[in-house]
Amino acid sequence: MVRPRFPLAILPTPLVDAPRLSRELGGPHILFKRDDLTGFGFGGNKVRGLELYMADALALAADVVVTGAGPQSNHIRATAAAARVAGLDVVAVMHDSRPPVPEGNLLLDEILGVTLHFTESPDRSLVDVRIEEVAADLKRDGRRPYVIPRGGTAPLGSLGYVLCVSEMMEQFDRMSLRPTWVVVTTGACGTHAGLLAGMKIEGAAFRVLGITVSRPVSECLTRIRSIAVETAKLAGHAIELGEDDVLVRDGFIGPGYGITTPEGVEAIRLVARTEGLFFDPVYTGKAMAGLAAEIREGRLTHADTVVFIHTGGEPGLFAHPEVASPA
Repeated sequence: MVRPRFPLAILPTPLVDAPRLSRELGGPHILFKRDDLTGFGFGGNKVRGLELYMADALALAADVVVTGAGPQSNHIRATAAAARVAGLDVVAVMHDSRPPVPEGNLLLDEILGVTLHFTESPDRSLVDVRIEEVAADLKRDGRRPYVIPRGGTAPLGSLGYVLCVSEMMEQFDRMSLRPTWVVVTTGACGTHAGLLAGMKIEGAAFRVLGITVSRPVSECLTRIRSIAVETAKLAGHAIELGEDDVLVRDGFIGPGYGITTPEGVEAIRLVARTEGLFFDPVYTGKAMAGLAAEIREGRLTHADTVVFIHTGGEPGLFAHPEVASPA
C-alpha cells in the first residue's frame, strides 16, 4: 500500500563499510547505514517517519503539530523543522524543567520557534498526558492540532523504516552483501518495529537486534511486537512474529535514560577515532557499546556481517561536554 509522503529526506542514505572499526573490534564485518544523513533538520532516523506524519497532517488540514519528549529530543528538533517546512506551527511538551542554558537540540528548537511546555517532572509518562491537554486547549482556541505521540512512535511513523528496509535490500543486492544482523538503538521502539516489519515483509534473511537505551527489555518486546504488526498492516501486509523474532539486549542504559555511561563514551570515542563519525551519548553511543559487547562475548563473530543503523543525534553531543577526551 502506497501512502502519501511529504518529501524531506535525501534518499537513499549511504551504506558504508567501517573497516577500521571492524578490525579494532576483531569481529564481524561492520557497515553503517548512514541515516544521520537523511539530509534535513540535522538529519537522523526521525525524518523518514516525519515524511508520513507531515503528509497526514496536511491531508487533515492541521495548522499546528503537537508532540513531546525530553529537552534534548532529536524527535522534537526534527519535527519542528519538518512542521516549519510544511507551513505548520509546532508545540512541544518536555519532561523535567527548562534548562538554564539552551544547548544542543534545545537550542535548535528555540531557533525554530517551538512553543515549549515543561512538565517540571522527570516522569516521562506525564508528557503523554500533557500532549493531549495541550491539543485540547488548542482546539478550544479554534486551532487544528495534529498530535504526534511522544518520541514520534506510532505505526505510521514506523512505516518509514519498512521503506528503509526496501532501500537497504536494493543496496545489499548492488554490493553483493548478505548481512546476518541489523543492529539498532531501541528507545521508543518505533525504528526497531519498522525494521522488523520490513524484514518480515521483504522475507529478508537478516535478524534485527536492538540495544535498549531507555526501557526494560520486557516493555520493549511488547511495544515492538505490537507496533510492528500494526505497521505491517498499514503497509498492506499481515505478518507473524515468532518468539525469537523480537530481540533486545539490556545492560547499557546505565544510571538512566539520557545519562552518559563510561561504555557509551568509550564507544563514541572509538567510532570517532576509527571512522571519523560522531555518535551521541543518549542513543547511538550506548547502542555501539552494546554491539561491542556482543562481539566480545562471542555472540557475533567473523562469520557475521552487521549493519549498524546510524540514527543520528549528533546535536545532543553539544549538551554533553563530559564526552570529550581528557587532554
